[in-house]
Amino acid sequence: MSDATKPIKIIADSTCDISPELVRRYNIEVHPFIVNLGDKSFKDGVDITTADILKYYKTTGQLSKTAAAPPAEYEDLFRKWCGEGYDILFFTISKDFSAAYMNASVAAQDMDNVYVVESANLSTGILLEVLAAADMVADGMSAKEIADKIASDIAPKVRASFVIDTLQFLWKGGRCSGVAALGANLLNLKPCIEVVGGKMQVGKKYRGNIDKVVPQYINDRLELTPNVVRRRVFITHTFDDRATVEAALKQVRETGMFDEVLETRAGCTIYSHCGPNTLGILYIED
Repeated sequence: MSDATKPIKIIADSTCDISPELVRRYNIEVHPFIVNLGDKSFKDGVDITTADILKYYKTTGQLSKTAAAPPAEYEDLFRKWCGEGYDILFFTISKDFSAAYMNASVAAQDMDNVYVVESANLSTGILLEVLAAADMVADGMSAKEIADKIASDIAPKVRASFVIDTLQFLWKGGRCSGVAALGANLLNLKPCIEVVGGKMQVGKKYRGNIDKVVPQYINDRLELTPNVVRRRVFITHTFDDRATVEAALKQVRETGMFDEVLETRAGCTIYSHCGPNTLGILYIED
């Protein structure tokens, strides 16, 4: 059974888009999703990059396909850490986006010290929950207490959204209609994609070049949620252009709303669905 005296291992699937620096700082283990380019399989964050995905798309016109690990792989992961005396908190992407939660839950069903946390989110929306859990571990809470608090108090307050430069990836991935993608392209629209209740929905639509849209989007999101948890905020993106990203980081820092402004690049799983030149601001509402 879980108790506060046992060590706790926090593990998250690679869709959390954690940076190497944060992996080291918080001692988080990352379990990779599977990324398929045609008939070749790779591990997200291990042996494939977003540049590989973009090259494949430009060469073939086909998107990469992503998948969660099978239950047996999760079971091996859990048994490894249980065998070393740990309670486990395992964070997955929303069950509405992937089979990860289901597969991990099947793997953990006979292990009473493994807590599978369905984040109801994606990307660093998950990571906000992961790092909140790490803070709770440092405060001496048990794994069960942490899992319960994340589900009841933290996950519902995570505010995750992104502004998308092109809907081609969402369209080809089956997450929006071809008509919507064509209309957005013709009108030069950049939609804000929001995560609400574990599902994606379209919010405000911006018009213009993405570098001009990003500051409008950030301003709108922070005006929408003036009361935030100050601890941290993420700017997560798929930009190669540093100027747009640096401007976004500066804009958020100058609000004085957050103690720590963190930047991460989206990994291969998230990139497969949002494509290049996507940027999001993600935080927890107070």
